[in-house]
Amino acid sequence: MSVAFNEDKLVMVSVMGQIVHPSFPGLPAEPYRFAADGSAFLLPTYGGIVYNVSVGDDAFGWMADCIHPGVSISLPADTSNRGLNTFACVGNDAIVMTGEGKGTRGIVTGKSGRFSEQVIVHFPKDARTKFAVNDKIVIRSCGVGMALENHPEIYCKSMGPQLLEALDVVELEDRIQVPVVATIPAHLVGAGAGLTSEGGSIHLQTTDRAEIAALGLDKLRLGDIVALEDYDSRYQHGYLREAVGIAVVGQTDGPRAGYGPGMTLLMTATKGRIEPLITPGTNLVELLEIEA
Repeated sequence: MSVAFNEDKLVMVSVMGQIVHPSFPGLPAEPYRFAADGSAFLLPTYGGIVYNVSVGDDAFGWMADCIHPGVSISLPADTSNRGLNTFACVGNDAIVMTGEGKGTRGIVTGKSGRFSEQVIVHFPKDARTKFAVNDKIVIRSCGVGMALENHPEIYCKSMGPQLLEALDVVELEDRIQVPVVATIPAHLVGAGAGLTSEGGSIHLQTTDRAEIAALGLDKLRLGDIVALEDYDSRYQHGYLREAVGIAVVGQTDGPRAGYGPGMTLLMTATKGRIEPLITPGTNLVELLEIEA
């Protein structure tokens, strides 16, 4: 049975975004970027329609810089886009409203972008060939305001009811157990620290490949549920002993220092109120029965 929460009080509201074109800041500094070793590189990055990378695939090994699997959406107007980014929750249903792919259904799997301005939506690979940049996608957003009835110290972030109900959360007297694929120590948490936890991503930094391999984190898949050790994300992301965050791996690795697979926060609490339980296979594909 799922953990008790205020499902009957959550508001479902429509938010809309358009498929965004991949972009680079202006010349002369771009389009090249710098890897952790100082070498220049040019690789596909966030935005657009990605035809061959999906939730469930490896988070490492792609010739990419933190690319989003599936489709990335945003809005040109900043205030409207912030509404889209804040209200869209992982697990929410999405539907294409325009273009050749009109009527195709998908599901929100993460949030990211250069300044946390994009929402990541999964659609089956064969359907993506019918999409075009600027196609409109509507999300039935629901999840903001979610609260666990017996655990008011636990904060839910960017998580739809579908996902919470699918997670095999165990309620204990003073805490909950949450299944995760892996735990990430605080010293490996990179870009995103200090920023808001209401949207966007926080990164597993991967410059120290030996440490990543020793911890088994190089086996992470897109869509994996993970825990952030000693990290408090109630308002902004920051180090705090005994705090724990639960997140989903939403984008791939990249060569820049401080970056790696980007994660979207789902839950956070201090004082050991969340206890991660290592459970192989805890991934959005299985939890939400996502079609490749």
